[in-house]
Amino acid sequence: MGTAPLNENFPQINFDKNELKILYKNYMSMDKNKNGIIEYDEFFDVPELKNNPIVQRLLNVFDKNNDGKISYYEFIWGLSALTSDATIEEKQKIAFDIYDINKDGYISNGDLFKTTKILVGENLNDIQIQQLTDRTILRADKDLDGMLSYEEFCNFTKNIKIQDLFSIDVFSGLDPYNKSMDDAEVEDDDE
Repeated sequence: MGTAPLNENFPQINFDKNELKILYKNYMSMDKNKNGIIEYDEFFDVPELKNNPIVQRLLNVFDKNNDGKISYYEFIWGLSALTSDATIEEKQKIAFDIYDINKDGYISNGDLFKTTKILVGENLNDIQIQQLTDRTILRADKDLDGMLSYEEFCNFTKNIKIQDLFSIDVFSGLDPYNKSMDDAEVEDDDE
């Protein structure tokens, strides 16, 4: 994978030109109403995403302008942060953002409870989730304000292999012999 900037509002991306063409074609195939932007519900038309409880949180994190839609740039940025080539800092940031439900820059007890509930599903009851949440806040909250800052979150998760937990193979399931996407409807600036 290569690394290239999208624009000044987005960080580096971990895809080369050919991979961007593949992702563009896949992005456009999810755009059912062909308006060039994917609404959240269009993601849930994909069977592999339909029943995944964390997808809604990821969409909220990817949606940088909070318009309820995912632009191609938001899509690329979000996926890039989840690749194995992303830095630990990129992964920590996306993990933090998944837990920071109200996007205030802190993970509150409520944020942590709600996200943990999404992640564990029916495996724990609300009392067990609250106990886990309280224990986590007590251990990680160094300034004792009842919330986790980004720095506290990073310090608390530094011994967790976050790079493994927040990595996906974006191109799994693709035919490696058909990865060239010559038929992708993307104009090539080099031609």
